[in-house]
Amino acid sequence: MKIILIVSSISTLLLSCGFYSFTGASISNDIKTVSIKYFPNNAKIIQPSLSSLLTEKLKEQFITQTNLKLIDEDGDLYFQGEIIEYKITPVGISSNETATQNRLTIKIKVEFVNNKKDIRSYNTTFSRYKDFSTNENFTAVEEDLIKEITDQLVEDIFNKALVNW
Repeated sequence: MKIILIVSSISTLLLSCGFYSFTGASISNDIKTVSIKYFPNNAKIIQPSLSSLLTEKLKEQFITQTNLKLIDEDGDLYFQGEIIEYKITPVGISSNETATQNRLTIKIKVEFVNNKKDIRSYNTTFSRYKDFSTNENFTAVEEDLIKEITDQLVEDIFNKALVNW
């Protein structure tokens, strides 16, 4: 009998606070859908697969980490944005003034609208980077670098929108 009472109490507590997942996402019960628009690449350097990869990873994050239904238009939660920077810069300089490391940086602008609670909406720029050795052929490591950076960017977008710590 005590176990039933404890389980019932915990269930009531969790349900009264809205949907909560083990990712830390806190989503109120009135939010059922999410819309994620394609993120075009408007950077000076265009990496052909980056827009699709970023957009699809963000959609996948919401599909796998929440119970929200992904719809094309007018979601309770709405994301749109653009890639505004894709650049490689030298960061490690040796004593003879040659680069020892390069940095790939990807910067995106994101507009998030919570149609149920406008105070949770934001318009923010996110930037992440990964360093790599100048001894590495960039085309050989580019795909892995992009994957790591986009994973971090998607996590940043998701957390800023849904995690209330």
